[in-house]
Amino acid sequence: MSRRAIAYWTLRAVTTGVVIGVVEWALLFWNGSVIPQGRWLVVAVSACVVAGYVVVMPRWRYAVHRWETTAHAAYTQTGWLNQERRIAPISRIQTVDSHRGLLEQVLKLANVTITTASAAGPLKINGLDRAVAERLVGDLTSRTTSDPGDAT
Repeated sequence: MSRRAIAYWTLRAVTTGVVIGVVEWALLFWNGSVIPQGRWLVVAVSACVVAGYVVVMPRWRYAVHRWETTAHAAYTQTGWLNQERRIAPISRIQTVDSHRGLLEQVLKLANVTITTASAAGPLKINGLDRAVAERLVGDLTSRTTSDPGDAT
């Protein structure tokens, strides 16, 4: 992962928090009458949860999400509290895609999706430096086309 991914995930978390805050404030002042005391408690608890999420989530995600490719397979590790490790043999890879959202383009980040015939779904590698993602896509594409496996 690129260290810039921390900034990206932080900005996304802040955006989510702002949306939650705007909705709560709109509901809080909806009818313009006296505000019940319980509503302030909901706003305070939400603010604390959002602040914790903005501070902890990006760094935790950076610390636990991993990926690696070898001559024989692609490996990913994801998860917050429950870790999931996935391995895709090169011979089973069907497609390799990259994608970037607007904010990711600004931060020079990219995501790579490795699709196999697995029922568990594709392997996703998020928050890569754009140049690393381009090299990874090129490398995996050339290795999968030269592998005699049937990708099923």
